[in-house]
Amino acid sequence: RRYPQLAACRDDIIAACEMLGNCYRSSNKALICGNGGSAADCEHWAGEMLKGFICRRPVARENYPNLPADLANGLQCALPMIPLTGFTSLSSAFANDVDPKLIFAQLVWALAKEGDVVIGISTSGNSPSVRCAMQAAAAAGARTLGLTGSTGGRLAELCDVCIKAPADKTYMIQELHLPIYHTLSLMLEAEFFPPRAD
Repeated sequence: RRYPQLAACRDDIIAACEMLGNCYRSSNKALICGNGGSAADCEHWAGEMLKGFICRRPVARENYPNLPADLANGLQCALPMIPLTGFTSLSSAFANDVDPKLIFAQLVWALAKEGDVVIGISTSGNSPSVRCAMQAAAAAGARTLGLTGSTGGRLAELCDVCIKAPADKTYMIQELHLPIYHTLSLMLEAEFFPPRAD
């Protein structure tokens, strides 16, 4: 209701949620990449997944008998999502020594395995580094999810699911990417961490 323009993305958001849900049910992980403002979105979304978003996600103490009580009381359960934007030493070395457009692809090749999901955020859908990451992901047997603007760009052709925010200007696309990944975070948290009946 808050973002009626995203009604057009409903089916793709549901498909993305199913893809990520299957990934996490299989004890796999998500990897996420993007540049500039989209890199900030990568870090933001990962932050919502790696700790509680709107609920606390307590650790079930009985499942971890060797975990000290103070840690068990403080730690929260997570849905693994690794932002590929933070590997500064590797990325700068690879960009300098090999090819800047392959920095995310190298990380995907190093970290992704079959059953993982690799997410690429690109407002234009044409970022070379994000496109290369999707190609590496497919070769590694991972599923691929794109977040783009209305056209989808070339990224849409490389992704199993592509959520195309219905806007054409960069800042407007970014403003719609936020509620898209917040919605996915809410949906996944509700599935994997339902309220406990204590």
